[in-house]
Amino acid sequence: MAVQQVFKRYEKKYILSAEQEKKFLEAVKDRMIMDQYGEHTICNIYFDDDIFSLFRRSIDKPKYKEKLRLRTYGVPEDGDHQAFIEIKKKFDGVVYKRRVSMKLKNAEKYLYEGIHPKKDSQILREIDWFLHLHAPVKPKVVLTYRRRAFYEKEFPDFRMTIDQDITARFDNLDLKQGVGGQKLLDEGMSLLEIKIPGVMPLWMSSILSKLDIFPASFSKIGTYYKETPELNTIKVSGPLLSGSIREE
Repeated sequence: MAVQQVFKRYEKKYILSAEQEKKFLEAVKDRMIMDQYGEHTICNIYFDDDIFSLFRRSIDKPKYKEKLRLRTYGVPEDGDHQAFIEIKKKFDGVVYKRRVSMKLKNAEKYLYEGIHPKKDSQILREIDWFLHLHAPVKPKVVLTYRRRAFYEKEFPDFRMTIDQDITARFDNLDLKQGVGGQKLLDEGMSLLEIKIPGVMPLWMSSILSKLDIFPASFSKIGTYYKETPELNTIKVSGPLLSGSIREE
């Protein structure tokens, strides 16, 4: 199955208690189907410069913001694990995500050593531009969580995810080190994200209203940054992203 590389959608977020989550899943069970991956762990490394320009901008809620991250599905055991390099942008409320897939070891060579993958693409050129524009940036935060993803059985482009055990750390910046760090939500709480290609379906709006589930302003990386003031001054060890990309 082809891996989706480009996304464009609205994303609405909601913080759920354990009881709200239970009632919500019961209410949507006839329409929303869990995808083939079931519950799985997502591991990310987020990148920024030494003064956290990208993180700070995200917190300020500007009309336009962007992030760079390295992602794996599941904790990688070695460099042959599939990884994704992603640029996530938000403009005027619309989320755009563009990503490329490669082995983790090749992604690390590209991001940490400036060794460009042999296979070029438009999205890779966009990532090249991002690296030049924001250089020099470094890996700053590992962020992990358990995710369940669902799609609407009649309209598969309408999706939602539920994330639990969201943790972040600014040390051990290696995805192979696995899950661990500061928890960003209280025990039993979860983050619901509804991903909408257009407008929210009326049936979903009705369920959310009946259950008193209201939108929340919650950024995983922004929350961690705000709750960890030493990130403003700490010198994170790790390789500097090259401002000069060369061919492998």
